[in-house]
Amino acid sequence: MVTAGLLLAAGAGRRLGHPKALLPYRGRLLVEHAADLLTAAGCRPVLVVLGAQADQVRARTRLPRVVVNGHWASGMGSSLRAGLDALTSSPAAAVVVTLVDQPHLTPEAVRRVARDATATSLAMATYGDGRRGHPVLLGRDHWPGIAAAATGDRGARDYLRAHEPAVRLVDCADVADDTDVDLPDQAARLR
Repeated sequence: MVTAGLLLAAGAGRRLGHPKALLPYRGRLLVEHAADLLTAAGCRPVLVVLGAQADQVRARTRLPRVVVNGHWASGMGSSLRAGLDALTSSPAAAVVVTLVDQPHLTPEAVRRVARDATATSLAMATYGDGRRGHPVLLGRDHWPGIAAAATGDRGARDYLRAHEPAVRLVDCADVADDTDVDLPDQAARLR
């Protein structure tokens, strides 16, 4: 089964002061690192959803396929919808979703969550005390329902909650860290 990768990187980074996609990380931009992570995990195709300062991000990076979400200011839900819509023409049976602001995810975590992916799969990573997070696997049969439920800053969360018994939880604490970068002091520690 083909599993796509979807990187949500459209936000303005209000608390940070600029889009997280433009953060420097290990000699390049964080958005490039995050897209390469999905490629290294074997996701095909990899799609990056940009929004705030999309032209600047594109000018400073080499990314796989890009979709620009013109409604990015309305929240992550619109970026998830834009990404799922763009992937409907792909042969992918499922998609792994990650966020640009989690630099310590790993290809191994993505592979674990994507293991045995089918069109009916739902899975998400867990960390530490059972905290749920990204990466998240969404089987193609669920995309219309997820898109309908994704509003504001609530991506697939409500849909996954409503389909709780079907969600496979995957412990990734030994291979990844889900810490996100939201504030300038967190960003300063990235370099």
